[in-house]
Amino acid sequence: MDRRRIVISGCSSGGKSTLLAELATRGFRTVEEPGRNIVREALETGSDALPWKNPVAFVEKAVIQARSSLEAHAPHDGPVFFDRSAIDALAHLDRLSIQIPQALRSAGQTCIYARPVFMAPPWPDLYEQDEERPLPFEDAVREYNWLCLAYPSRGHRLIHLPKASTPARADFMLRSLGLPLRAS
Repeated sequence: MDRRRIVISGCSSGGKSTLLAELATRGFRTVEEPGRNIVREALETGSDALPWKNPVAFVEKAVIQARSSLEAHAPHDGPVFFDRSAIDALAHLDRLSIQIPQALRSAGQTCIYARPVFMAPPWPDLYEQDEERPLPFEDAVREYNWLCLAYPSRGHRLIHLPKASTPARADFMLRSLGLPLRAS
């Protein structure tokens, strides 16, 4: 089992970033979600590279950041945990029935991750809307359902995270991967 480039995907506001922070406190390498940074930057600068305004520009930036993150961690032999991936970005265009430009599709296909992907399920108790995440919970659930199709169609195996405390979720992930509960 490939345990080097592990993706945590799933529902918006499903606890992915909090789980990533828990893994970081345990000594594992982590990579933040590119989407939130892209949205934050677009809102600050007035750019239209927002998933609800210009999805293609948003996805281009997300795929570039995903590739850059993978390249930056390529020399590291141990596991690296990613909050979302290039697959999430490309799936956004698929879900909107927007033709993905070939150069963008090719760039996304160079982003290779471990086969198991951990999915954070929709969890109304955690869900929060804000300026960077304006979609209502129902839209987040639709996004989640689409991702549950997108990853397997690209050869990945889904492992659904339990609705449990953050430490329990981290333990579940690490045990599923056969990794120690703390990085060595």
